[in-house]
Amino acid sequence: MHKKFHEKARDFFIRMGKQHRILLPVAVVGLAVTMMITGICSFIAGGAKRFACAIFVLCFFFIGNSFAFPYFNFDNGFVEEAKEPGEVSASDSDLTLADAEGDEARSLDHVTSSEADEIVADTDFYSVDDILSELDEAELEAVWEAEDPEEPGKEPETEKTDAEELKLFDGTDWRLVLINKQHPIPENYEFTLGNLTNTMRCDERIIQDLVLMMQAAKEDGANLRIASPYRNDDRQTYLFNKKIDSYMRSGYSYMEAYKLASQAVTVPGASEHQVGLAIDFNTDTHVYLDEAFENTKEGKWLHDHCADFGFILRYPKHKEPVTGIEYEPWHFRYVGKEAAKIIMSEEICLEEFWDKYIE
Repeated sequence: MHKKFHEKARDFFIRMGKQHRILLPVAVVGLAVTMMITGICSFIAGGAKRFACAIFVLCFFFIGNSFAFPYFNFDNGFVEEAKEPGEVSASDSDLTLADAEGDEARSLDHVTSSEADEIVADTDFYSVDDILSELDEAELEAVWEAEDPEEPGKEPETEKTDAEELKLFDGTDWRLVLINKQHPIPENYEFTLGNLTNTMRCDERIIQDLVLMMQAAKEDGANLRIASPYRNDDRQTYLFNKKIDSYMRSGYSYMEAYKLASQAVTVPGASEHQVGLAIDFNTDTHVYLDEAFENTKEGKWLHDHCADFGFILRYPKHKEPVTGIEYEPWHFRYVGKEAAKIIMSEEICLEEFWDKYIE
């Protein structure tokens, strides 16, 4: 009977080790390699299906982890018709992320001038006069009957409770809901959308303070315009993917583009715009949403007076390691007057406020 190749190789190395002691290490290594190759071949021959399955699982694992982030080309995104204002929740609302200007224009050094023109053309802007002209009589009456905002530094006349002395706040207060990459919109979070104009909406509970703030700014010569309030989920996904495309056109890989985009545009499902509490502002003399907005009369006025109306600068400068979002002097968030005054006076962000003041 003829011996198989691996048997001949085995016998060869055994003889080598017995006849030439100096070659014993070589013979041992050769014998081990022969046995290993023989075992692998036997496994493949006897368990081809199992081997193929193992290879498939490994390939799927590596591919899946390389492209695990959801991505849809914005040119082919899913777009639903806007829902009527009403009671919505995080699970069934058309919540969204960052505005076409707020996200795309914030890093204009990464886009061409034609893209910047597209950003401006793709977004509507409304002043306080535009908003007031579209509010009905009852809504206007509610706005003008509101009490004047407290003067900065004015102490409440009522006696403070122990909790107020300690400045502790309730984490379940809708005004203080923490929404970021680590804390996506709660599934049971509910809110009602109110109309600012025929194309812009926000949480109806902030409209009164928002309009009063814009009116006060106008009286001081600061002509604020709303560039982006509430956005639905499709809009947020569209803007996020568009930002990724912008970085990839600049030469970044998909993974690099995703990381950079997530620092400029909130990941869908983790944006305050999606619950109608965040507002992006610009002015008729400064259209783009970029860092230069901080030097405009409107940007300076907002920074100095927003807390009097319950708003805060949501993503301050030098707080990027905490918020995970780059500096956005145009992006303001409603938190209520008491919390806003603490946040703005201490120059902290909402995440730091939660660490320090939430019970």
